[in-house]
Amino acid sequence: FKAPSRDHPALYRDLLRTNRVHWIAEEPPAELVREKMMECHFRFRHQMALVPCVLTLNQDGSVWVTLVKPARAITPGQFAVFYKGDECLGSGKILRMGPSVYTLQQGKTQGESTKKEEIDKIEPAT
Repeated sequence: FKAPSRDHPALYRDLLRTNRVHWIAEEPPAELVREKMMECHFRFRHQMALVPCVLTLNQDGSVWVTLVKPARAITPGQFAVFYKGDECLGSGKILRMGPSVYTLQQGKTQGESTKKEEIDKIEPAT
């Protein structure tokens, strides 16, 4: 796939899944085990700015990473590296990604009229 521009919505994602994460200090962090999710930061390219995210722990030790705002050009095979403050928590290889912002926008424009029609059926306009 070649996007029409460097900032095309098809290049942006806000959800990805890693393989089993290699944790450095705790295997996995206690908060993640206890709550099944944890706020932290991540990056997938050396020297990129840290991105706030929420990790959701899977049974197999992999994680879903939900980004606070979509990031550009995330690619399977890259490593997601997780941080809490200055501490590096660990990393996992990116296996899969959620739908792009472009795909989600397409779904919304197709689904909006349907939702509105369904609401109108339930609540007649006054």
